[in-house]
Order: sequence, then C-alpha cells, then structure tokens
Amino acid sequence: MKHETGLNSTFLKPSTPLRQVPILNAWVHDVSMDEVVADFTEGALLTLHVDMIMKLQQDRDFHAILEQFDLVTCDSQIMYFALKFLGAPVRERVSGSDYFPRFYMHHKDNPEVTVFLCGGKPGIADLAASNINAKVGRRMIVGTDAPAFDFETKPGEIERMIEAINASGATVCLVGLGGGRQEKFIVKYRDRMPNVRLWLPLGGTIDYESGTFARPPAWITEAGFEWLYRLLREPRARFHRYVIHEPPFLWAVLKQRLGLYRNPFVGGRAGS
Repeated sequence: MKHETGLNSTFLKPSTPLRQVPILNAWVHDVSMDEVVADFTEGALLTLHVDMIMKLQQDRDFHAILEQFDLVTCDSQIMYFALKFLGAPVRERVSGSDYFPRFYMHHKDNPEVTVFLCGGKPGIADLAASNINAKVGRRMIVGTDAPAFDFETKPGEIERMIEAINASGATVCLVGLGGGRQEKFIVKYRDRMPNVRLWLPLGGTIDYESGTFARPPAWITEAGFEWLYRLLREPRARFHRYVIHEPPFLWAVLKQRLGLYRNPFVGGRAGS
C-alpha cells in the first residue's frame, strides 16, 4: 500500500503529497478539519468509520473502488484511538457530520457552491435543505431527492436520480445512501453528472441537518462513546453496526499491531 499520494483533486497544491496512514486493508489521510473545509474543493471525499472499514473486509467490490476517492479521513473516535495504538496517529478525527456544517458555513457567501442532497427518508432532505438555507441566508441547497431503498435494482430509479441531480445545476452532491452503497453510486455514475465538482458520501448527515436526530454532546464523542449514545437511542437500527462490527474491528487492529493481520482480498499484510 502506498503511503503518500498526490491527489487528483483540488486540495492544497495539486502536487502536495499527503501522508497515508494504513489501517487494516484501507488507509486514511493525515489531514486537519480546517484543511479539508478550506482547501478540498473538488473530487470525492470518503469519511471512513468502523462500520465502513469492516465492510471493506467483506465487500470486494467496495474495496476495489477505495482508490477512486481523492481524500479519505478518519471519521471515528474509536479509529482515532486505534491509529494511536498502531503507532501511526493522525492529527484529528474528521467526521462527515462535523465537516458538513463547517463546509456550508465556510461557503455561505460563495454563489458557486450549490448543493444537492441525495438520500434520507421522504421529506427528511427537504427539512435539512430548509434548515441549511436559513442558516446560510441563501438558497445553497438547490435540490433534494429520497431514492427508493432498493434503487440499485431499479435502472429507472437510477436514471431519475441522475436526471434530478443534473437538473438542479448543483456543484456539490451529498449522497446519503448508506456506507458502501453511496460510494459505489458515486464511482459508477459521477461521470454522467459533470456539473458536480465535489462528491460527499456522508451517510446520516442529512438526518442530523434535518433536526430529526440529535447529535450527542461533544464530550461523549471525544471520549469515544458516540457509538453507545447512538446504540441507546436506536438499538434496532444500530445493533449490527456497533455490536456486531466493533469487537471484530478491535481484534483486527490488535492483529495488525502484532503483524498478524492479512488483507482478505490480496493476502498481504496491512500496509503492503
């Protein structure tokens, strides 16, 4: 695995190498929130959290598109602690739910930044759009869509989604279709939406921005207990993510620390 990359996106200087920090069969870039908010203006972002990295242990198609993302951040306090344990810390956690409100406030007076929200249950993205537009004082969110849950099996639904995004004229698209699914959609279809310059697969961020699901207090997140807060709030929805995936992740990280971890798809050690 490479440990530096010159991003194809507009980030800092095009030739600026960013340090890649390996974790299991993936990696994150060592960047700060301020850098991402101010300087990442074009390309595809991936905010990597525990649930997603465990899907990367099982989903070969998802793993195969990892390199298609221009910037990968550590979107988990548990992962942040794990990287310290592995002896390769990053400067800070850059989560999608923290990043996006900072992004739209940073660009609130930039008319070239317009956003389409793709995801969420019916009506949720509309609530998020209304809230965000009120905060920035202009119509920054120029379109929303709530795709069918099984959109991947419906070519007509995919065509409708692409048409809606193109018709909006948005230059930024936030896709909230679930970890793995949203990233595959972006990689497979983004060439058909040429007006979009920045792709943000940010999962439940639409729910947060709609006000229908509250964020935990900052001290809970910083202590690494946001997973427990979410599990207690939504036990049925969060059980698989936090009870099924968290313990195997910690075991895999321990194996990496001991030099015993193997990439399930290439048979090599992490970081190779």
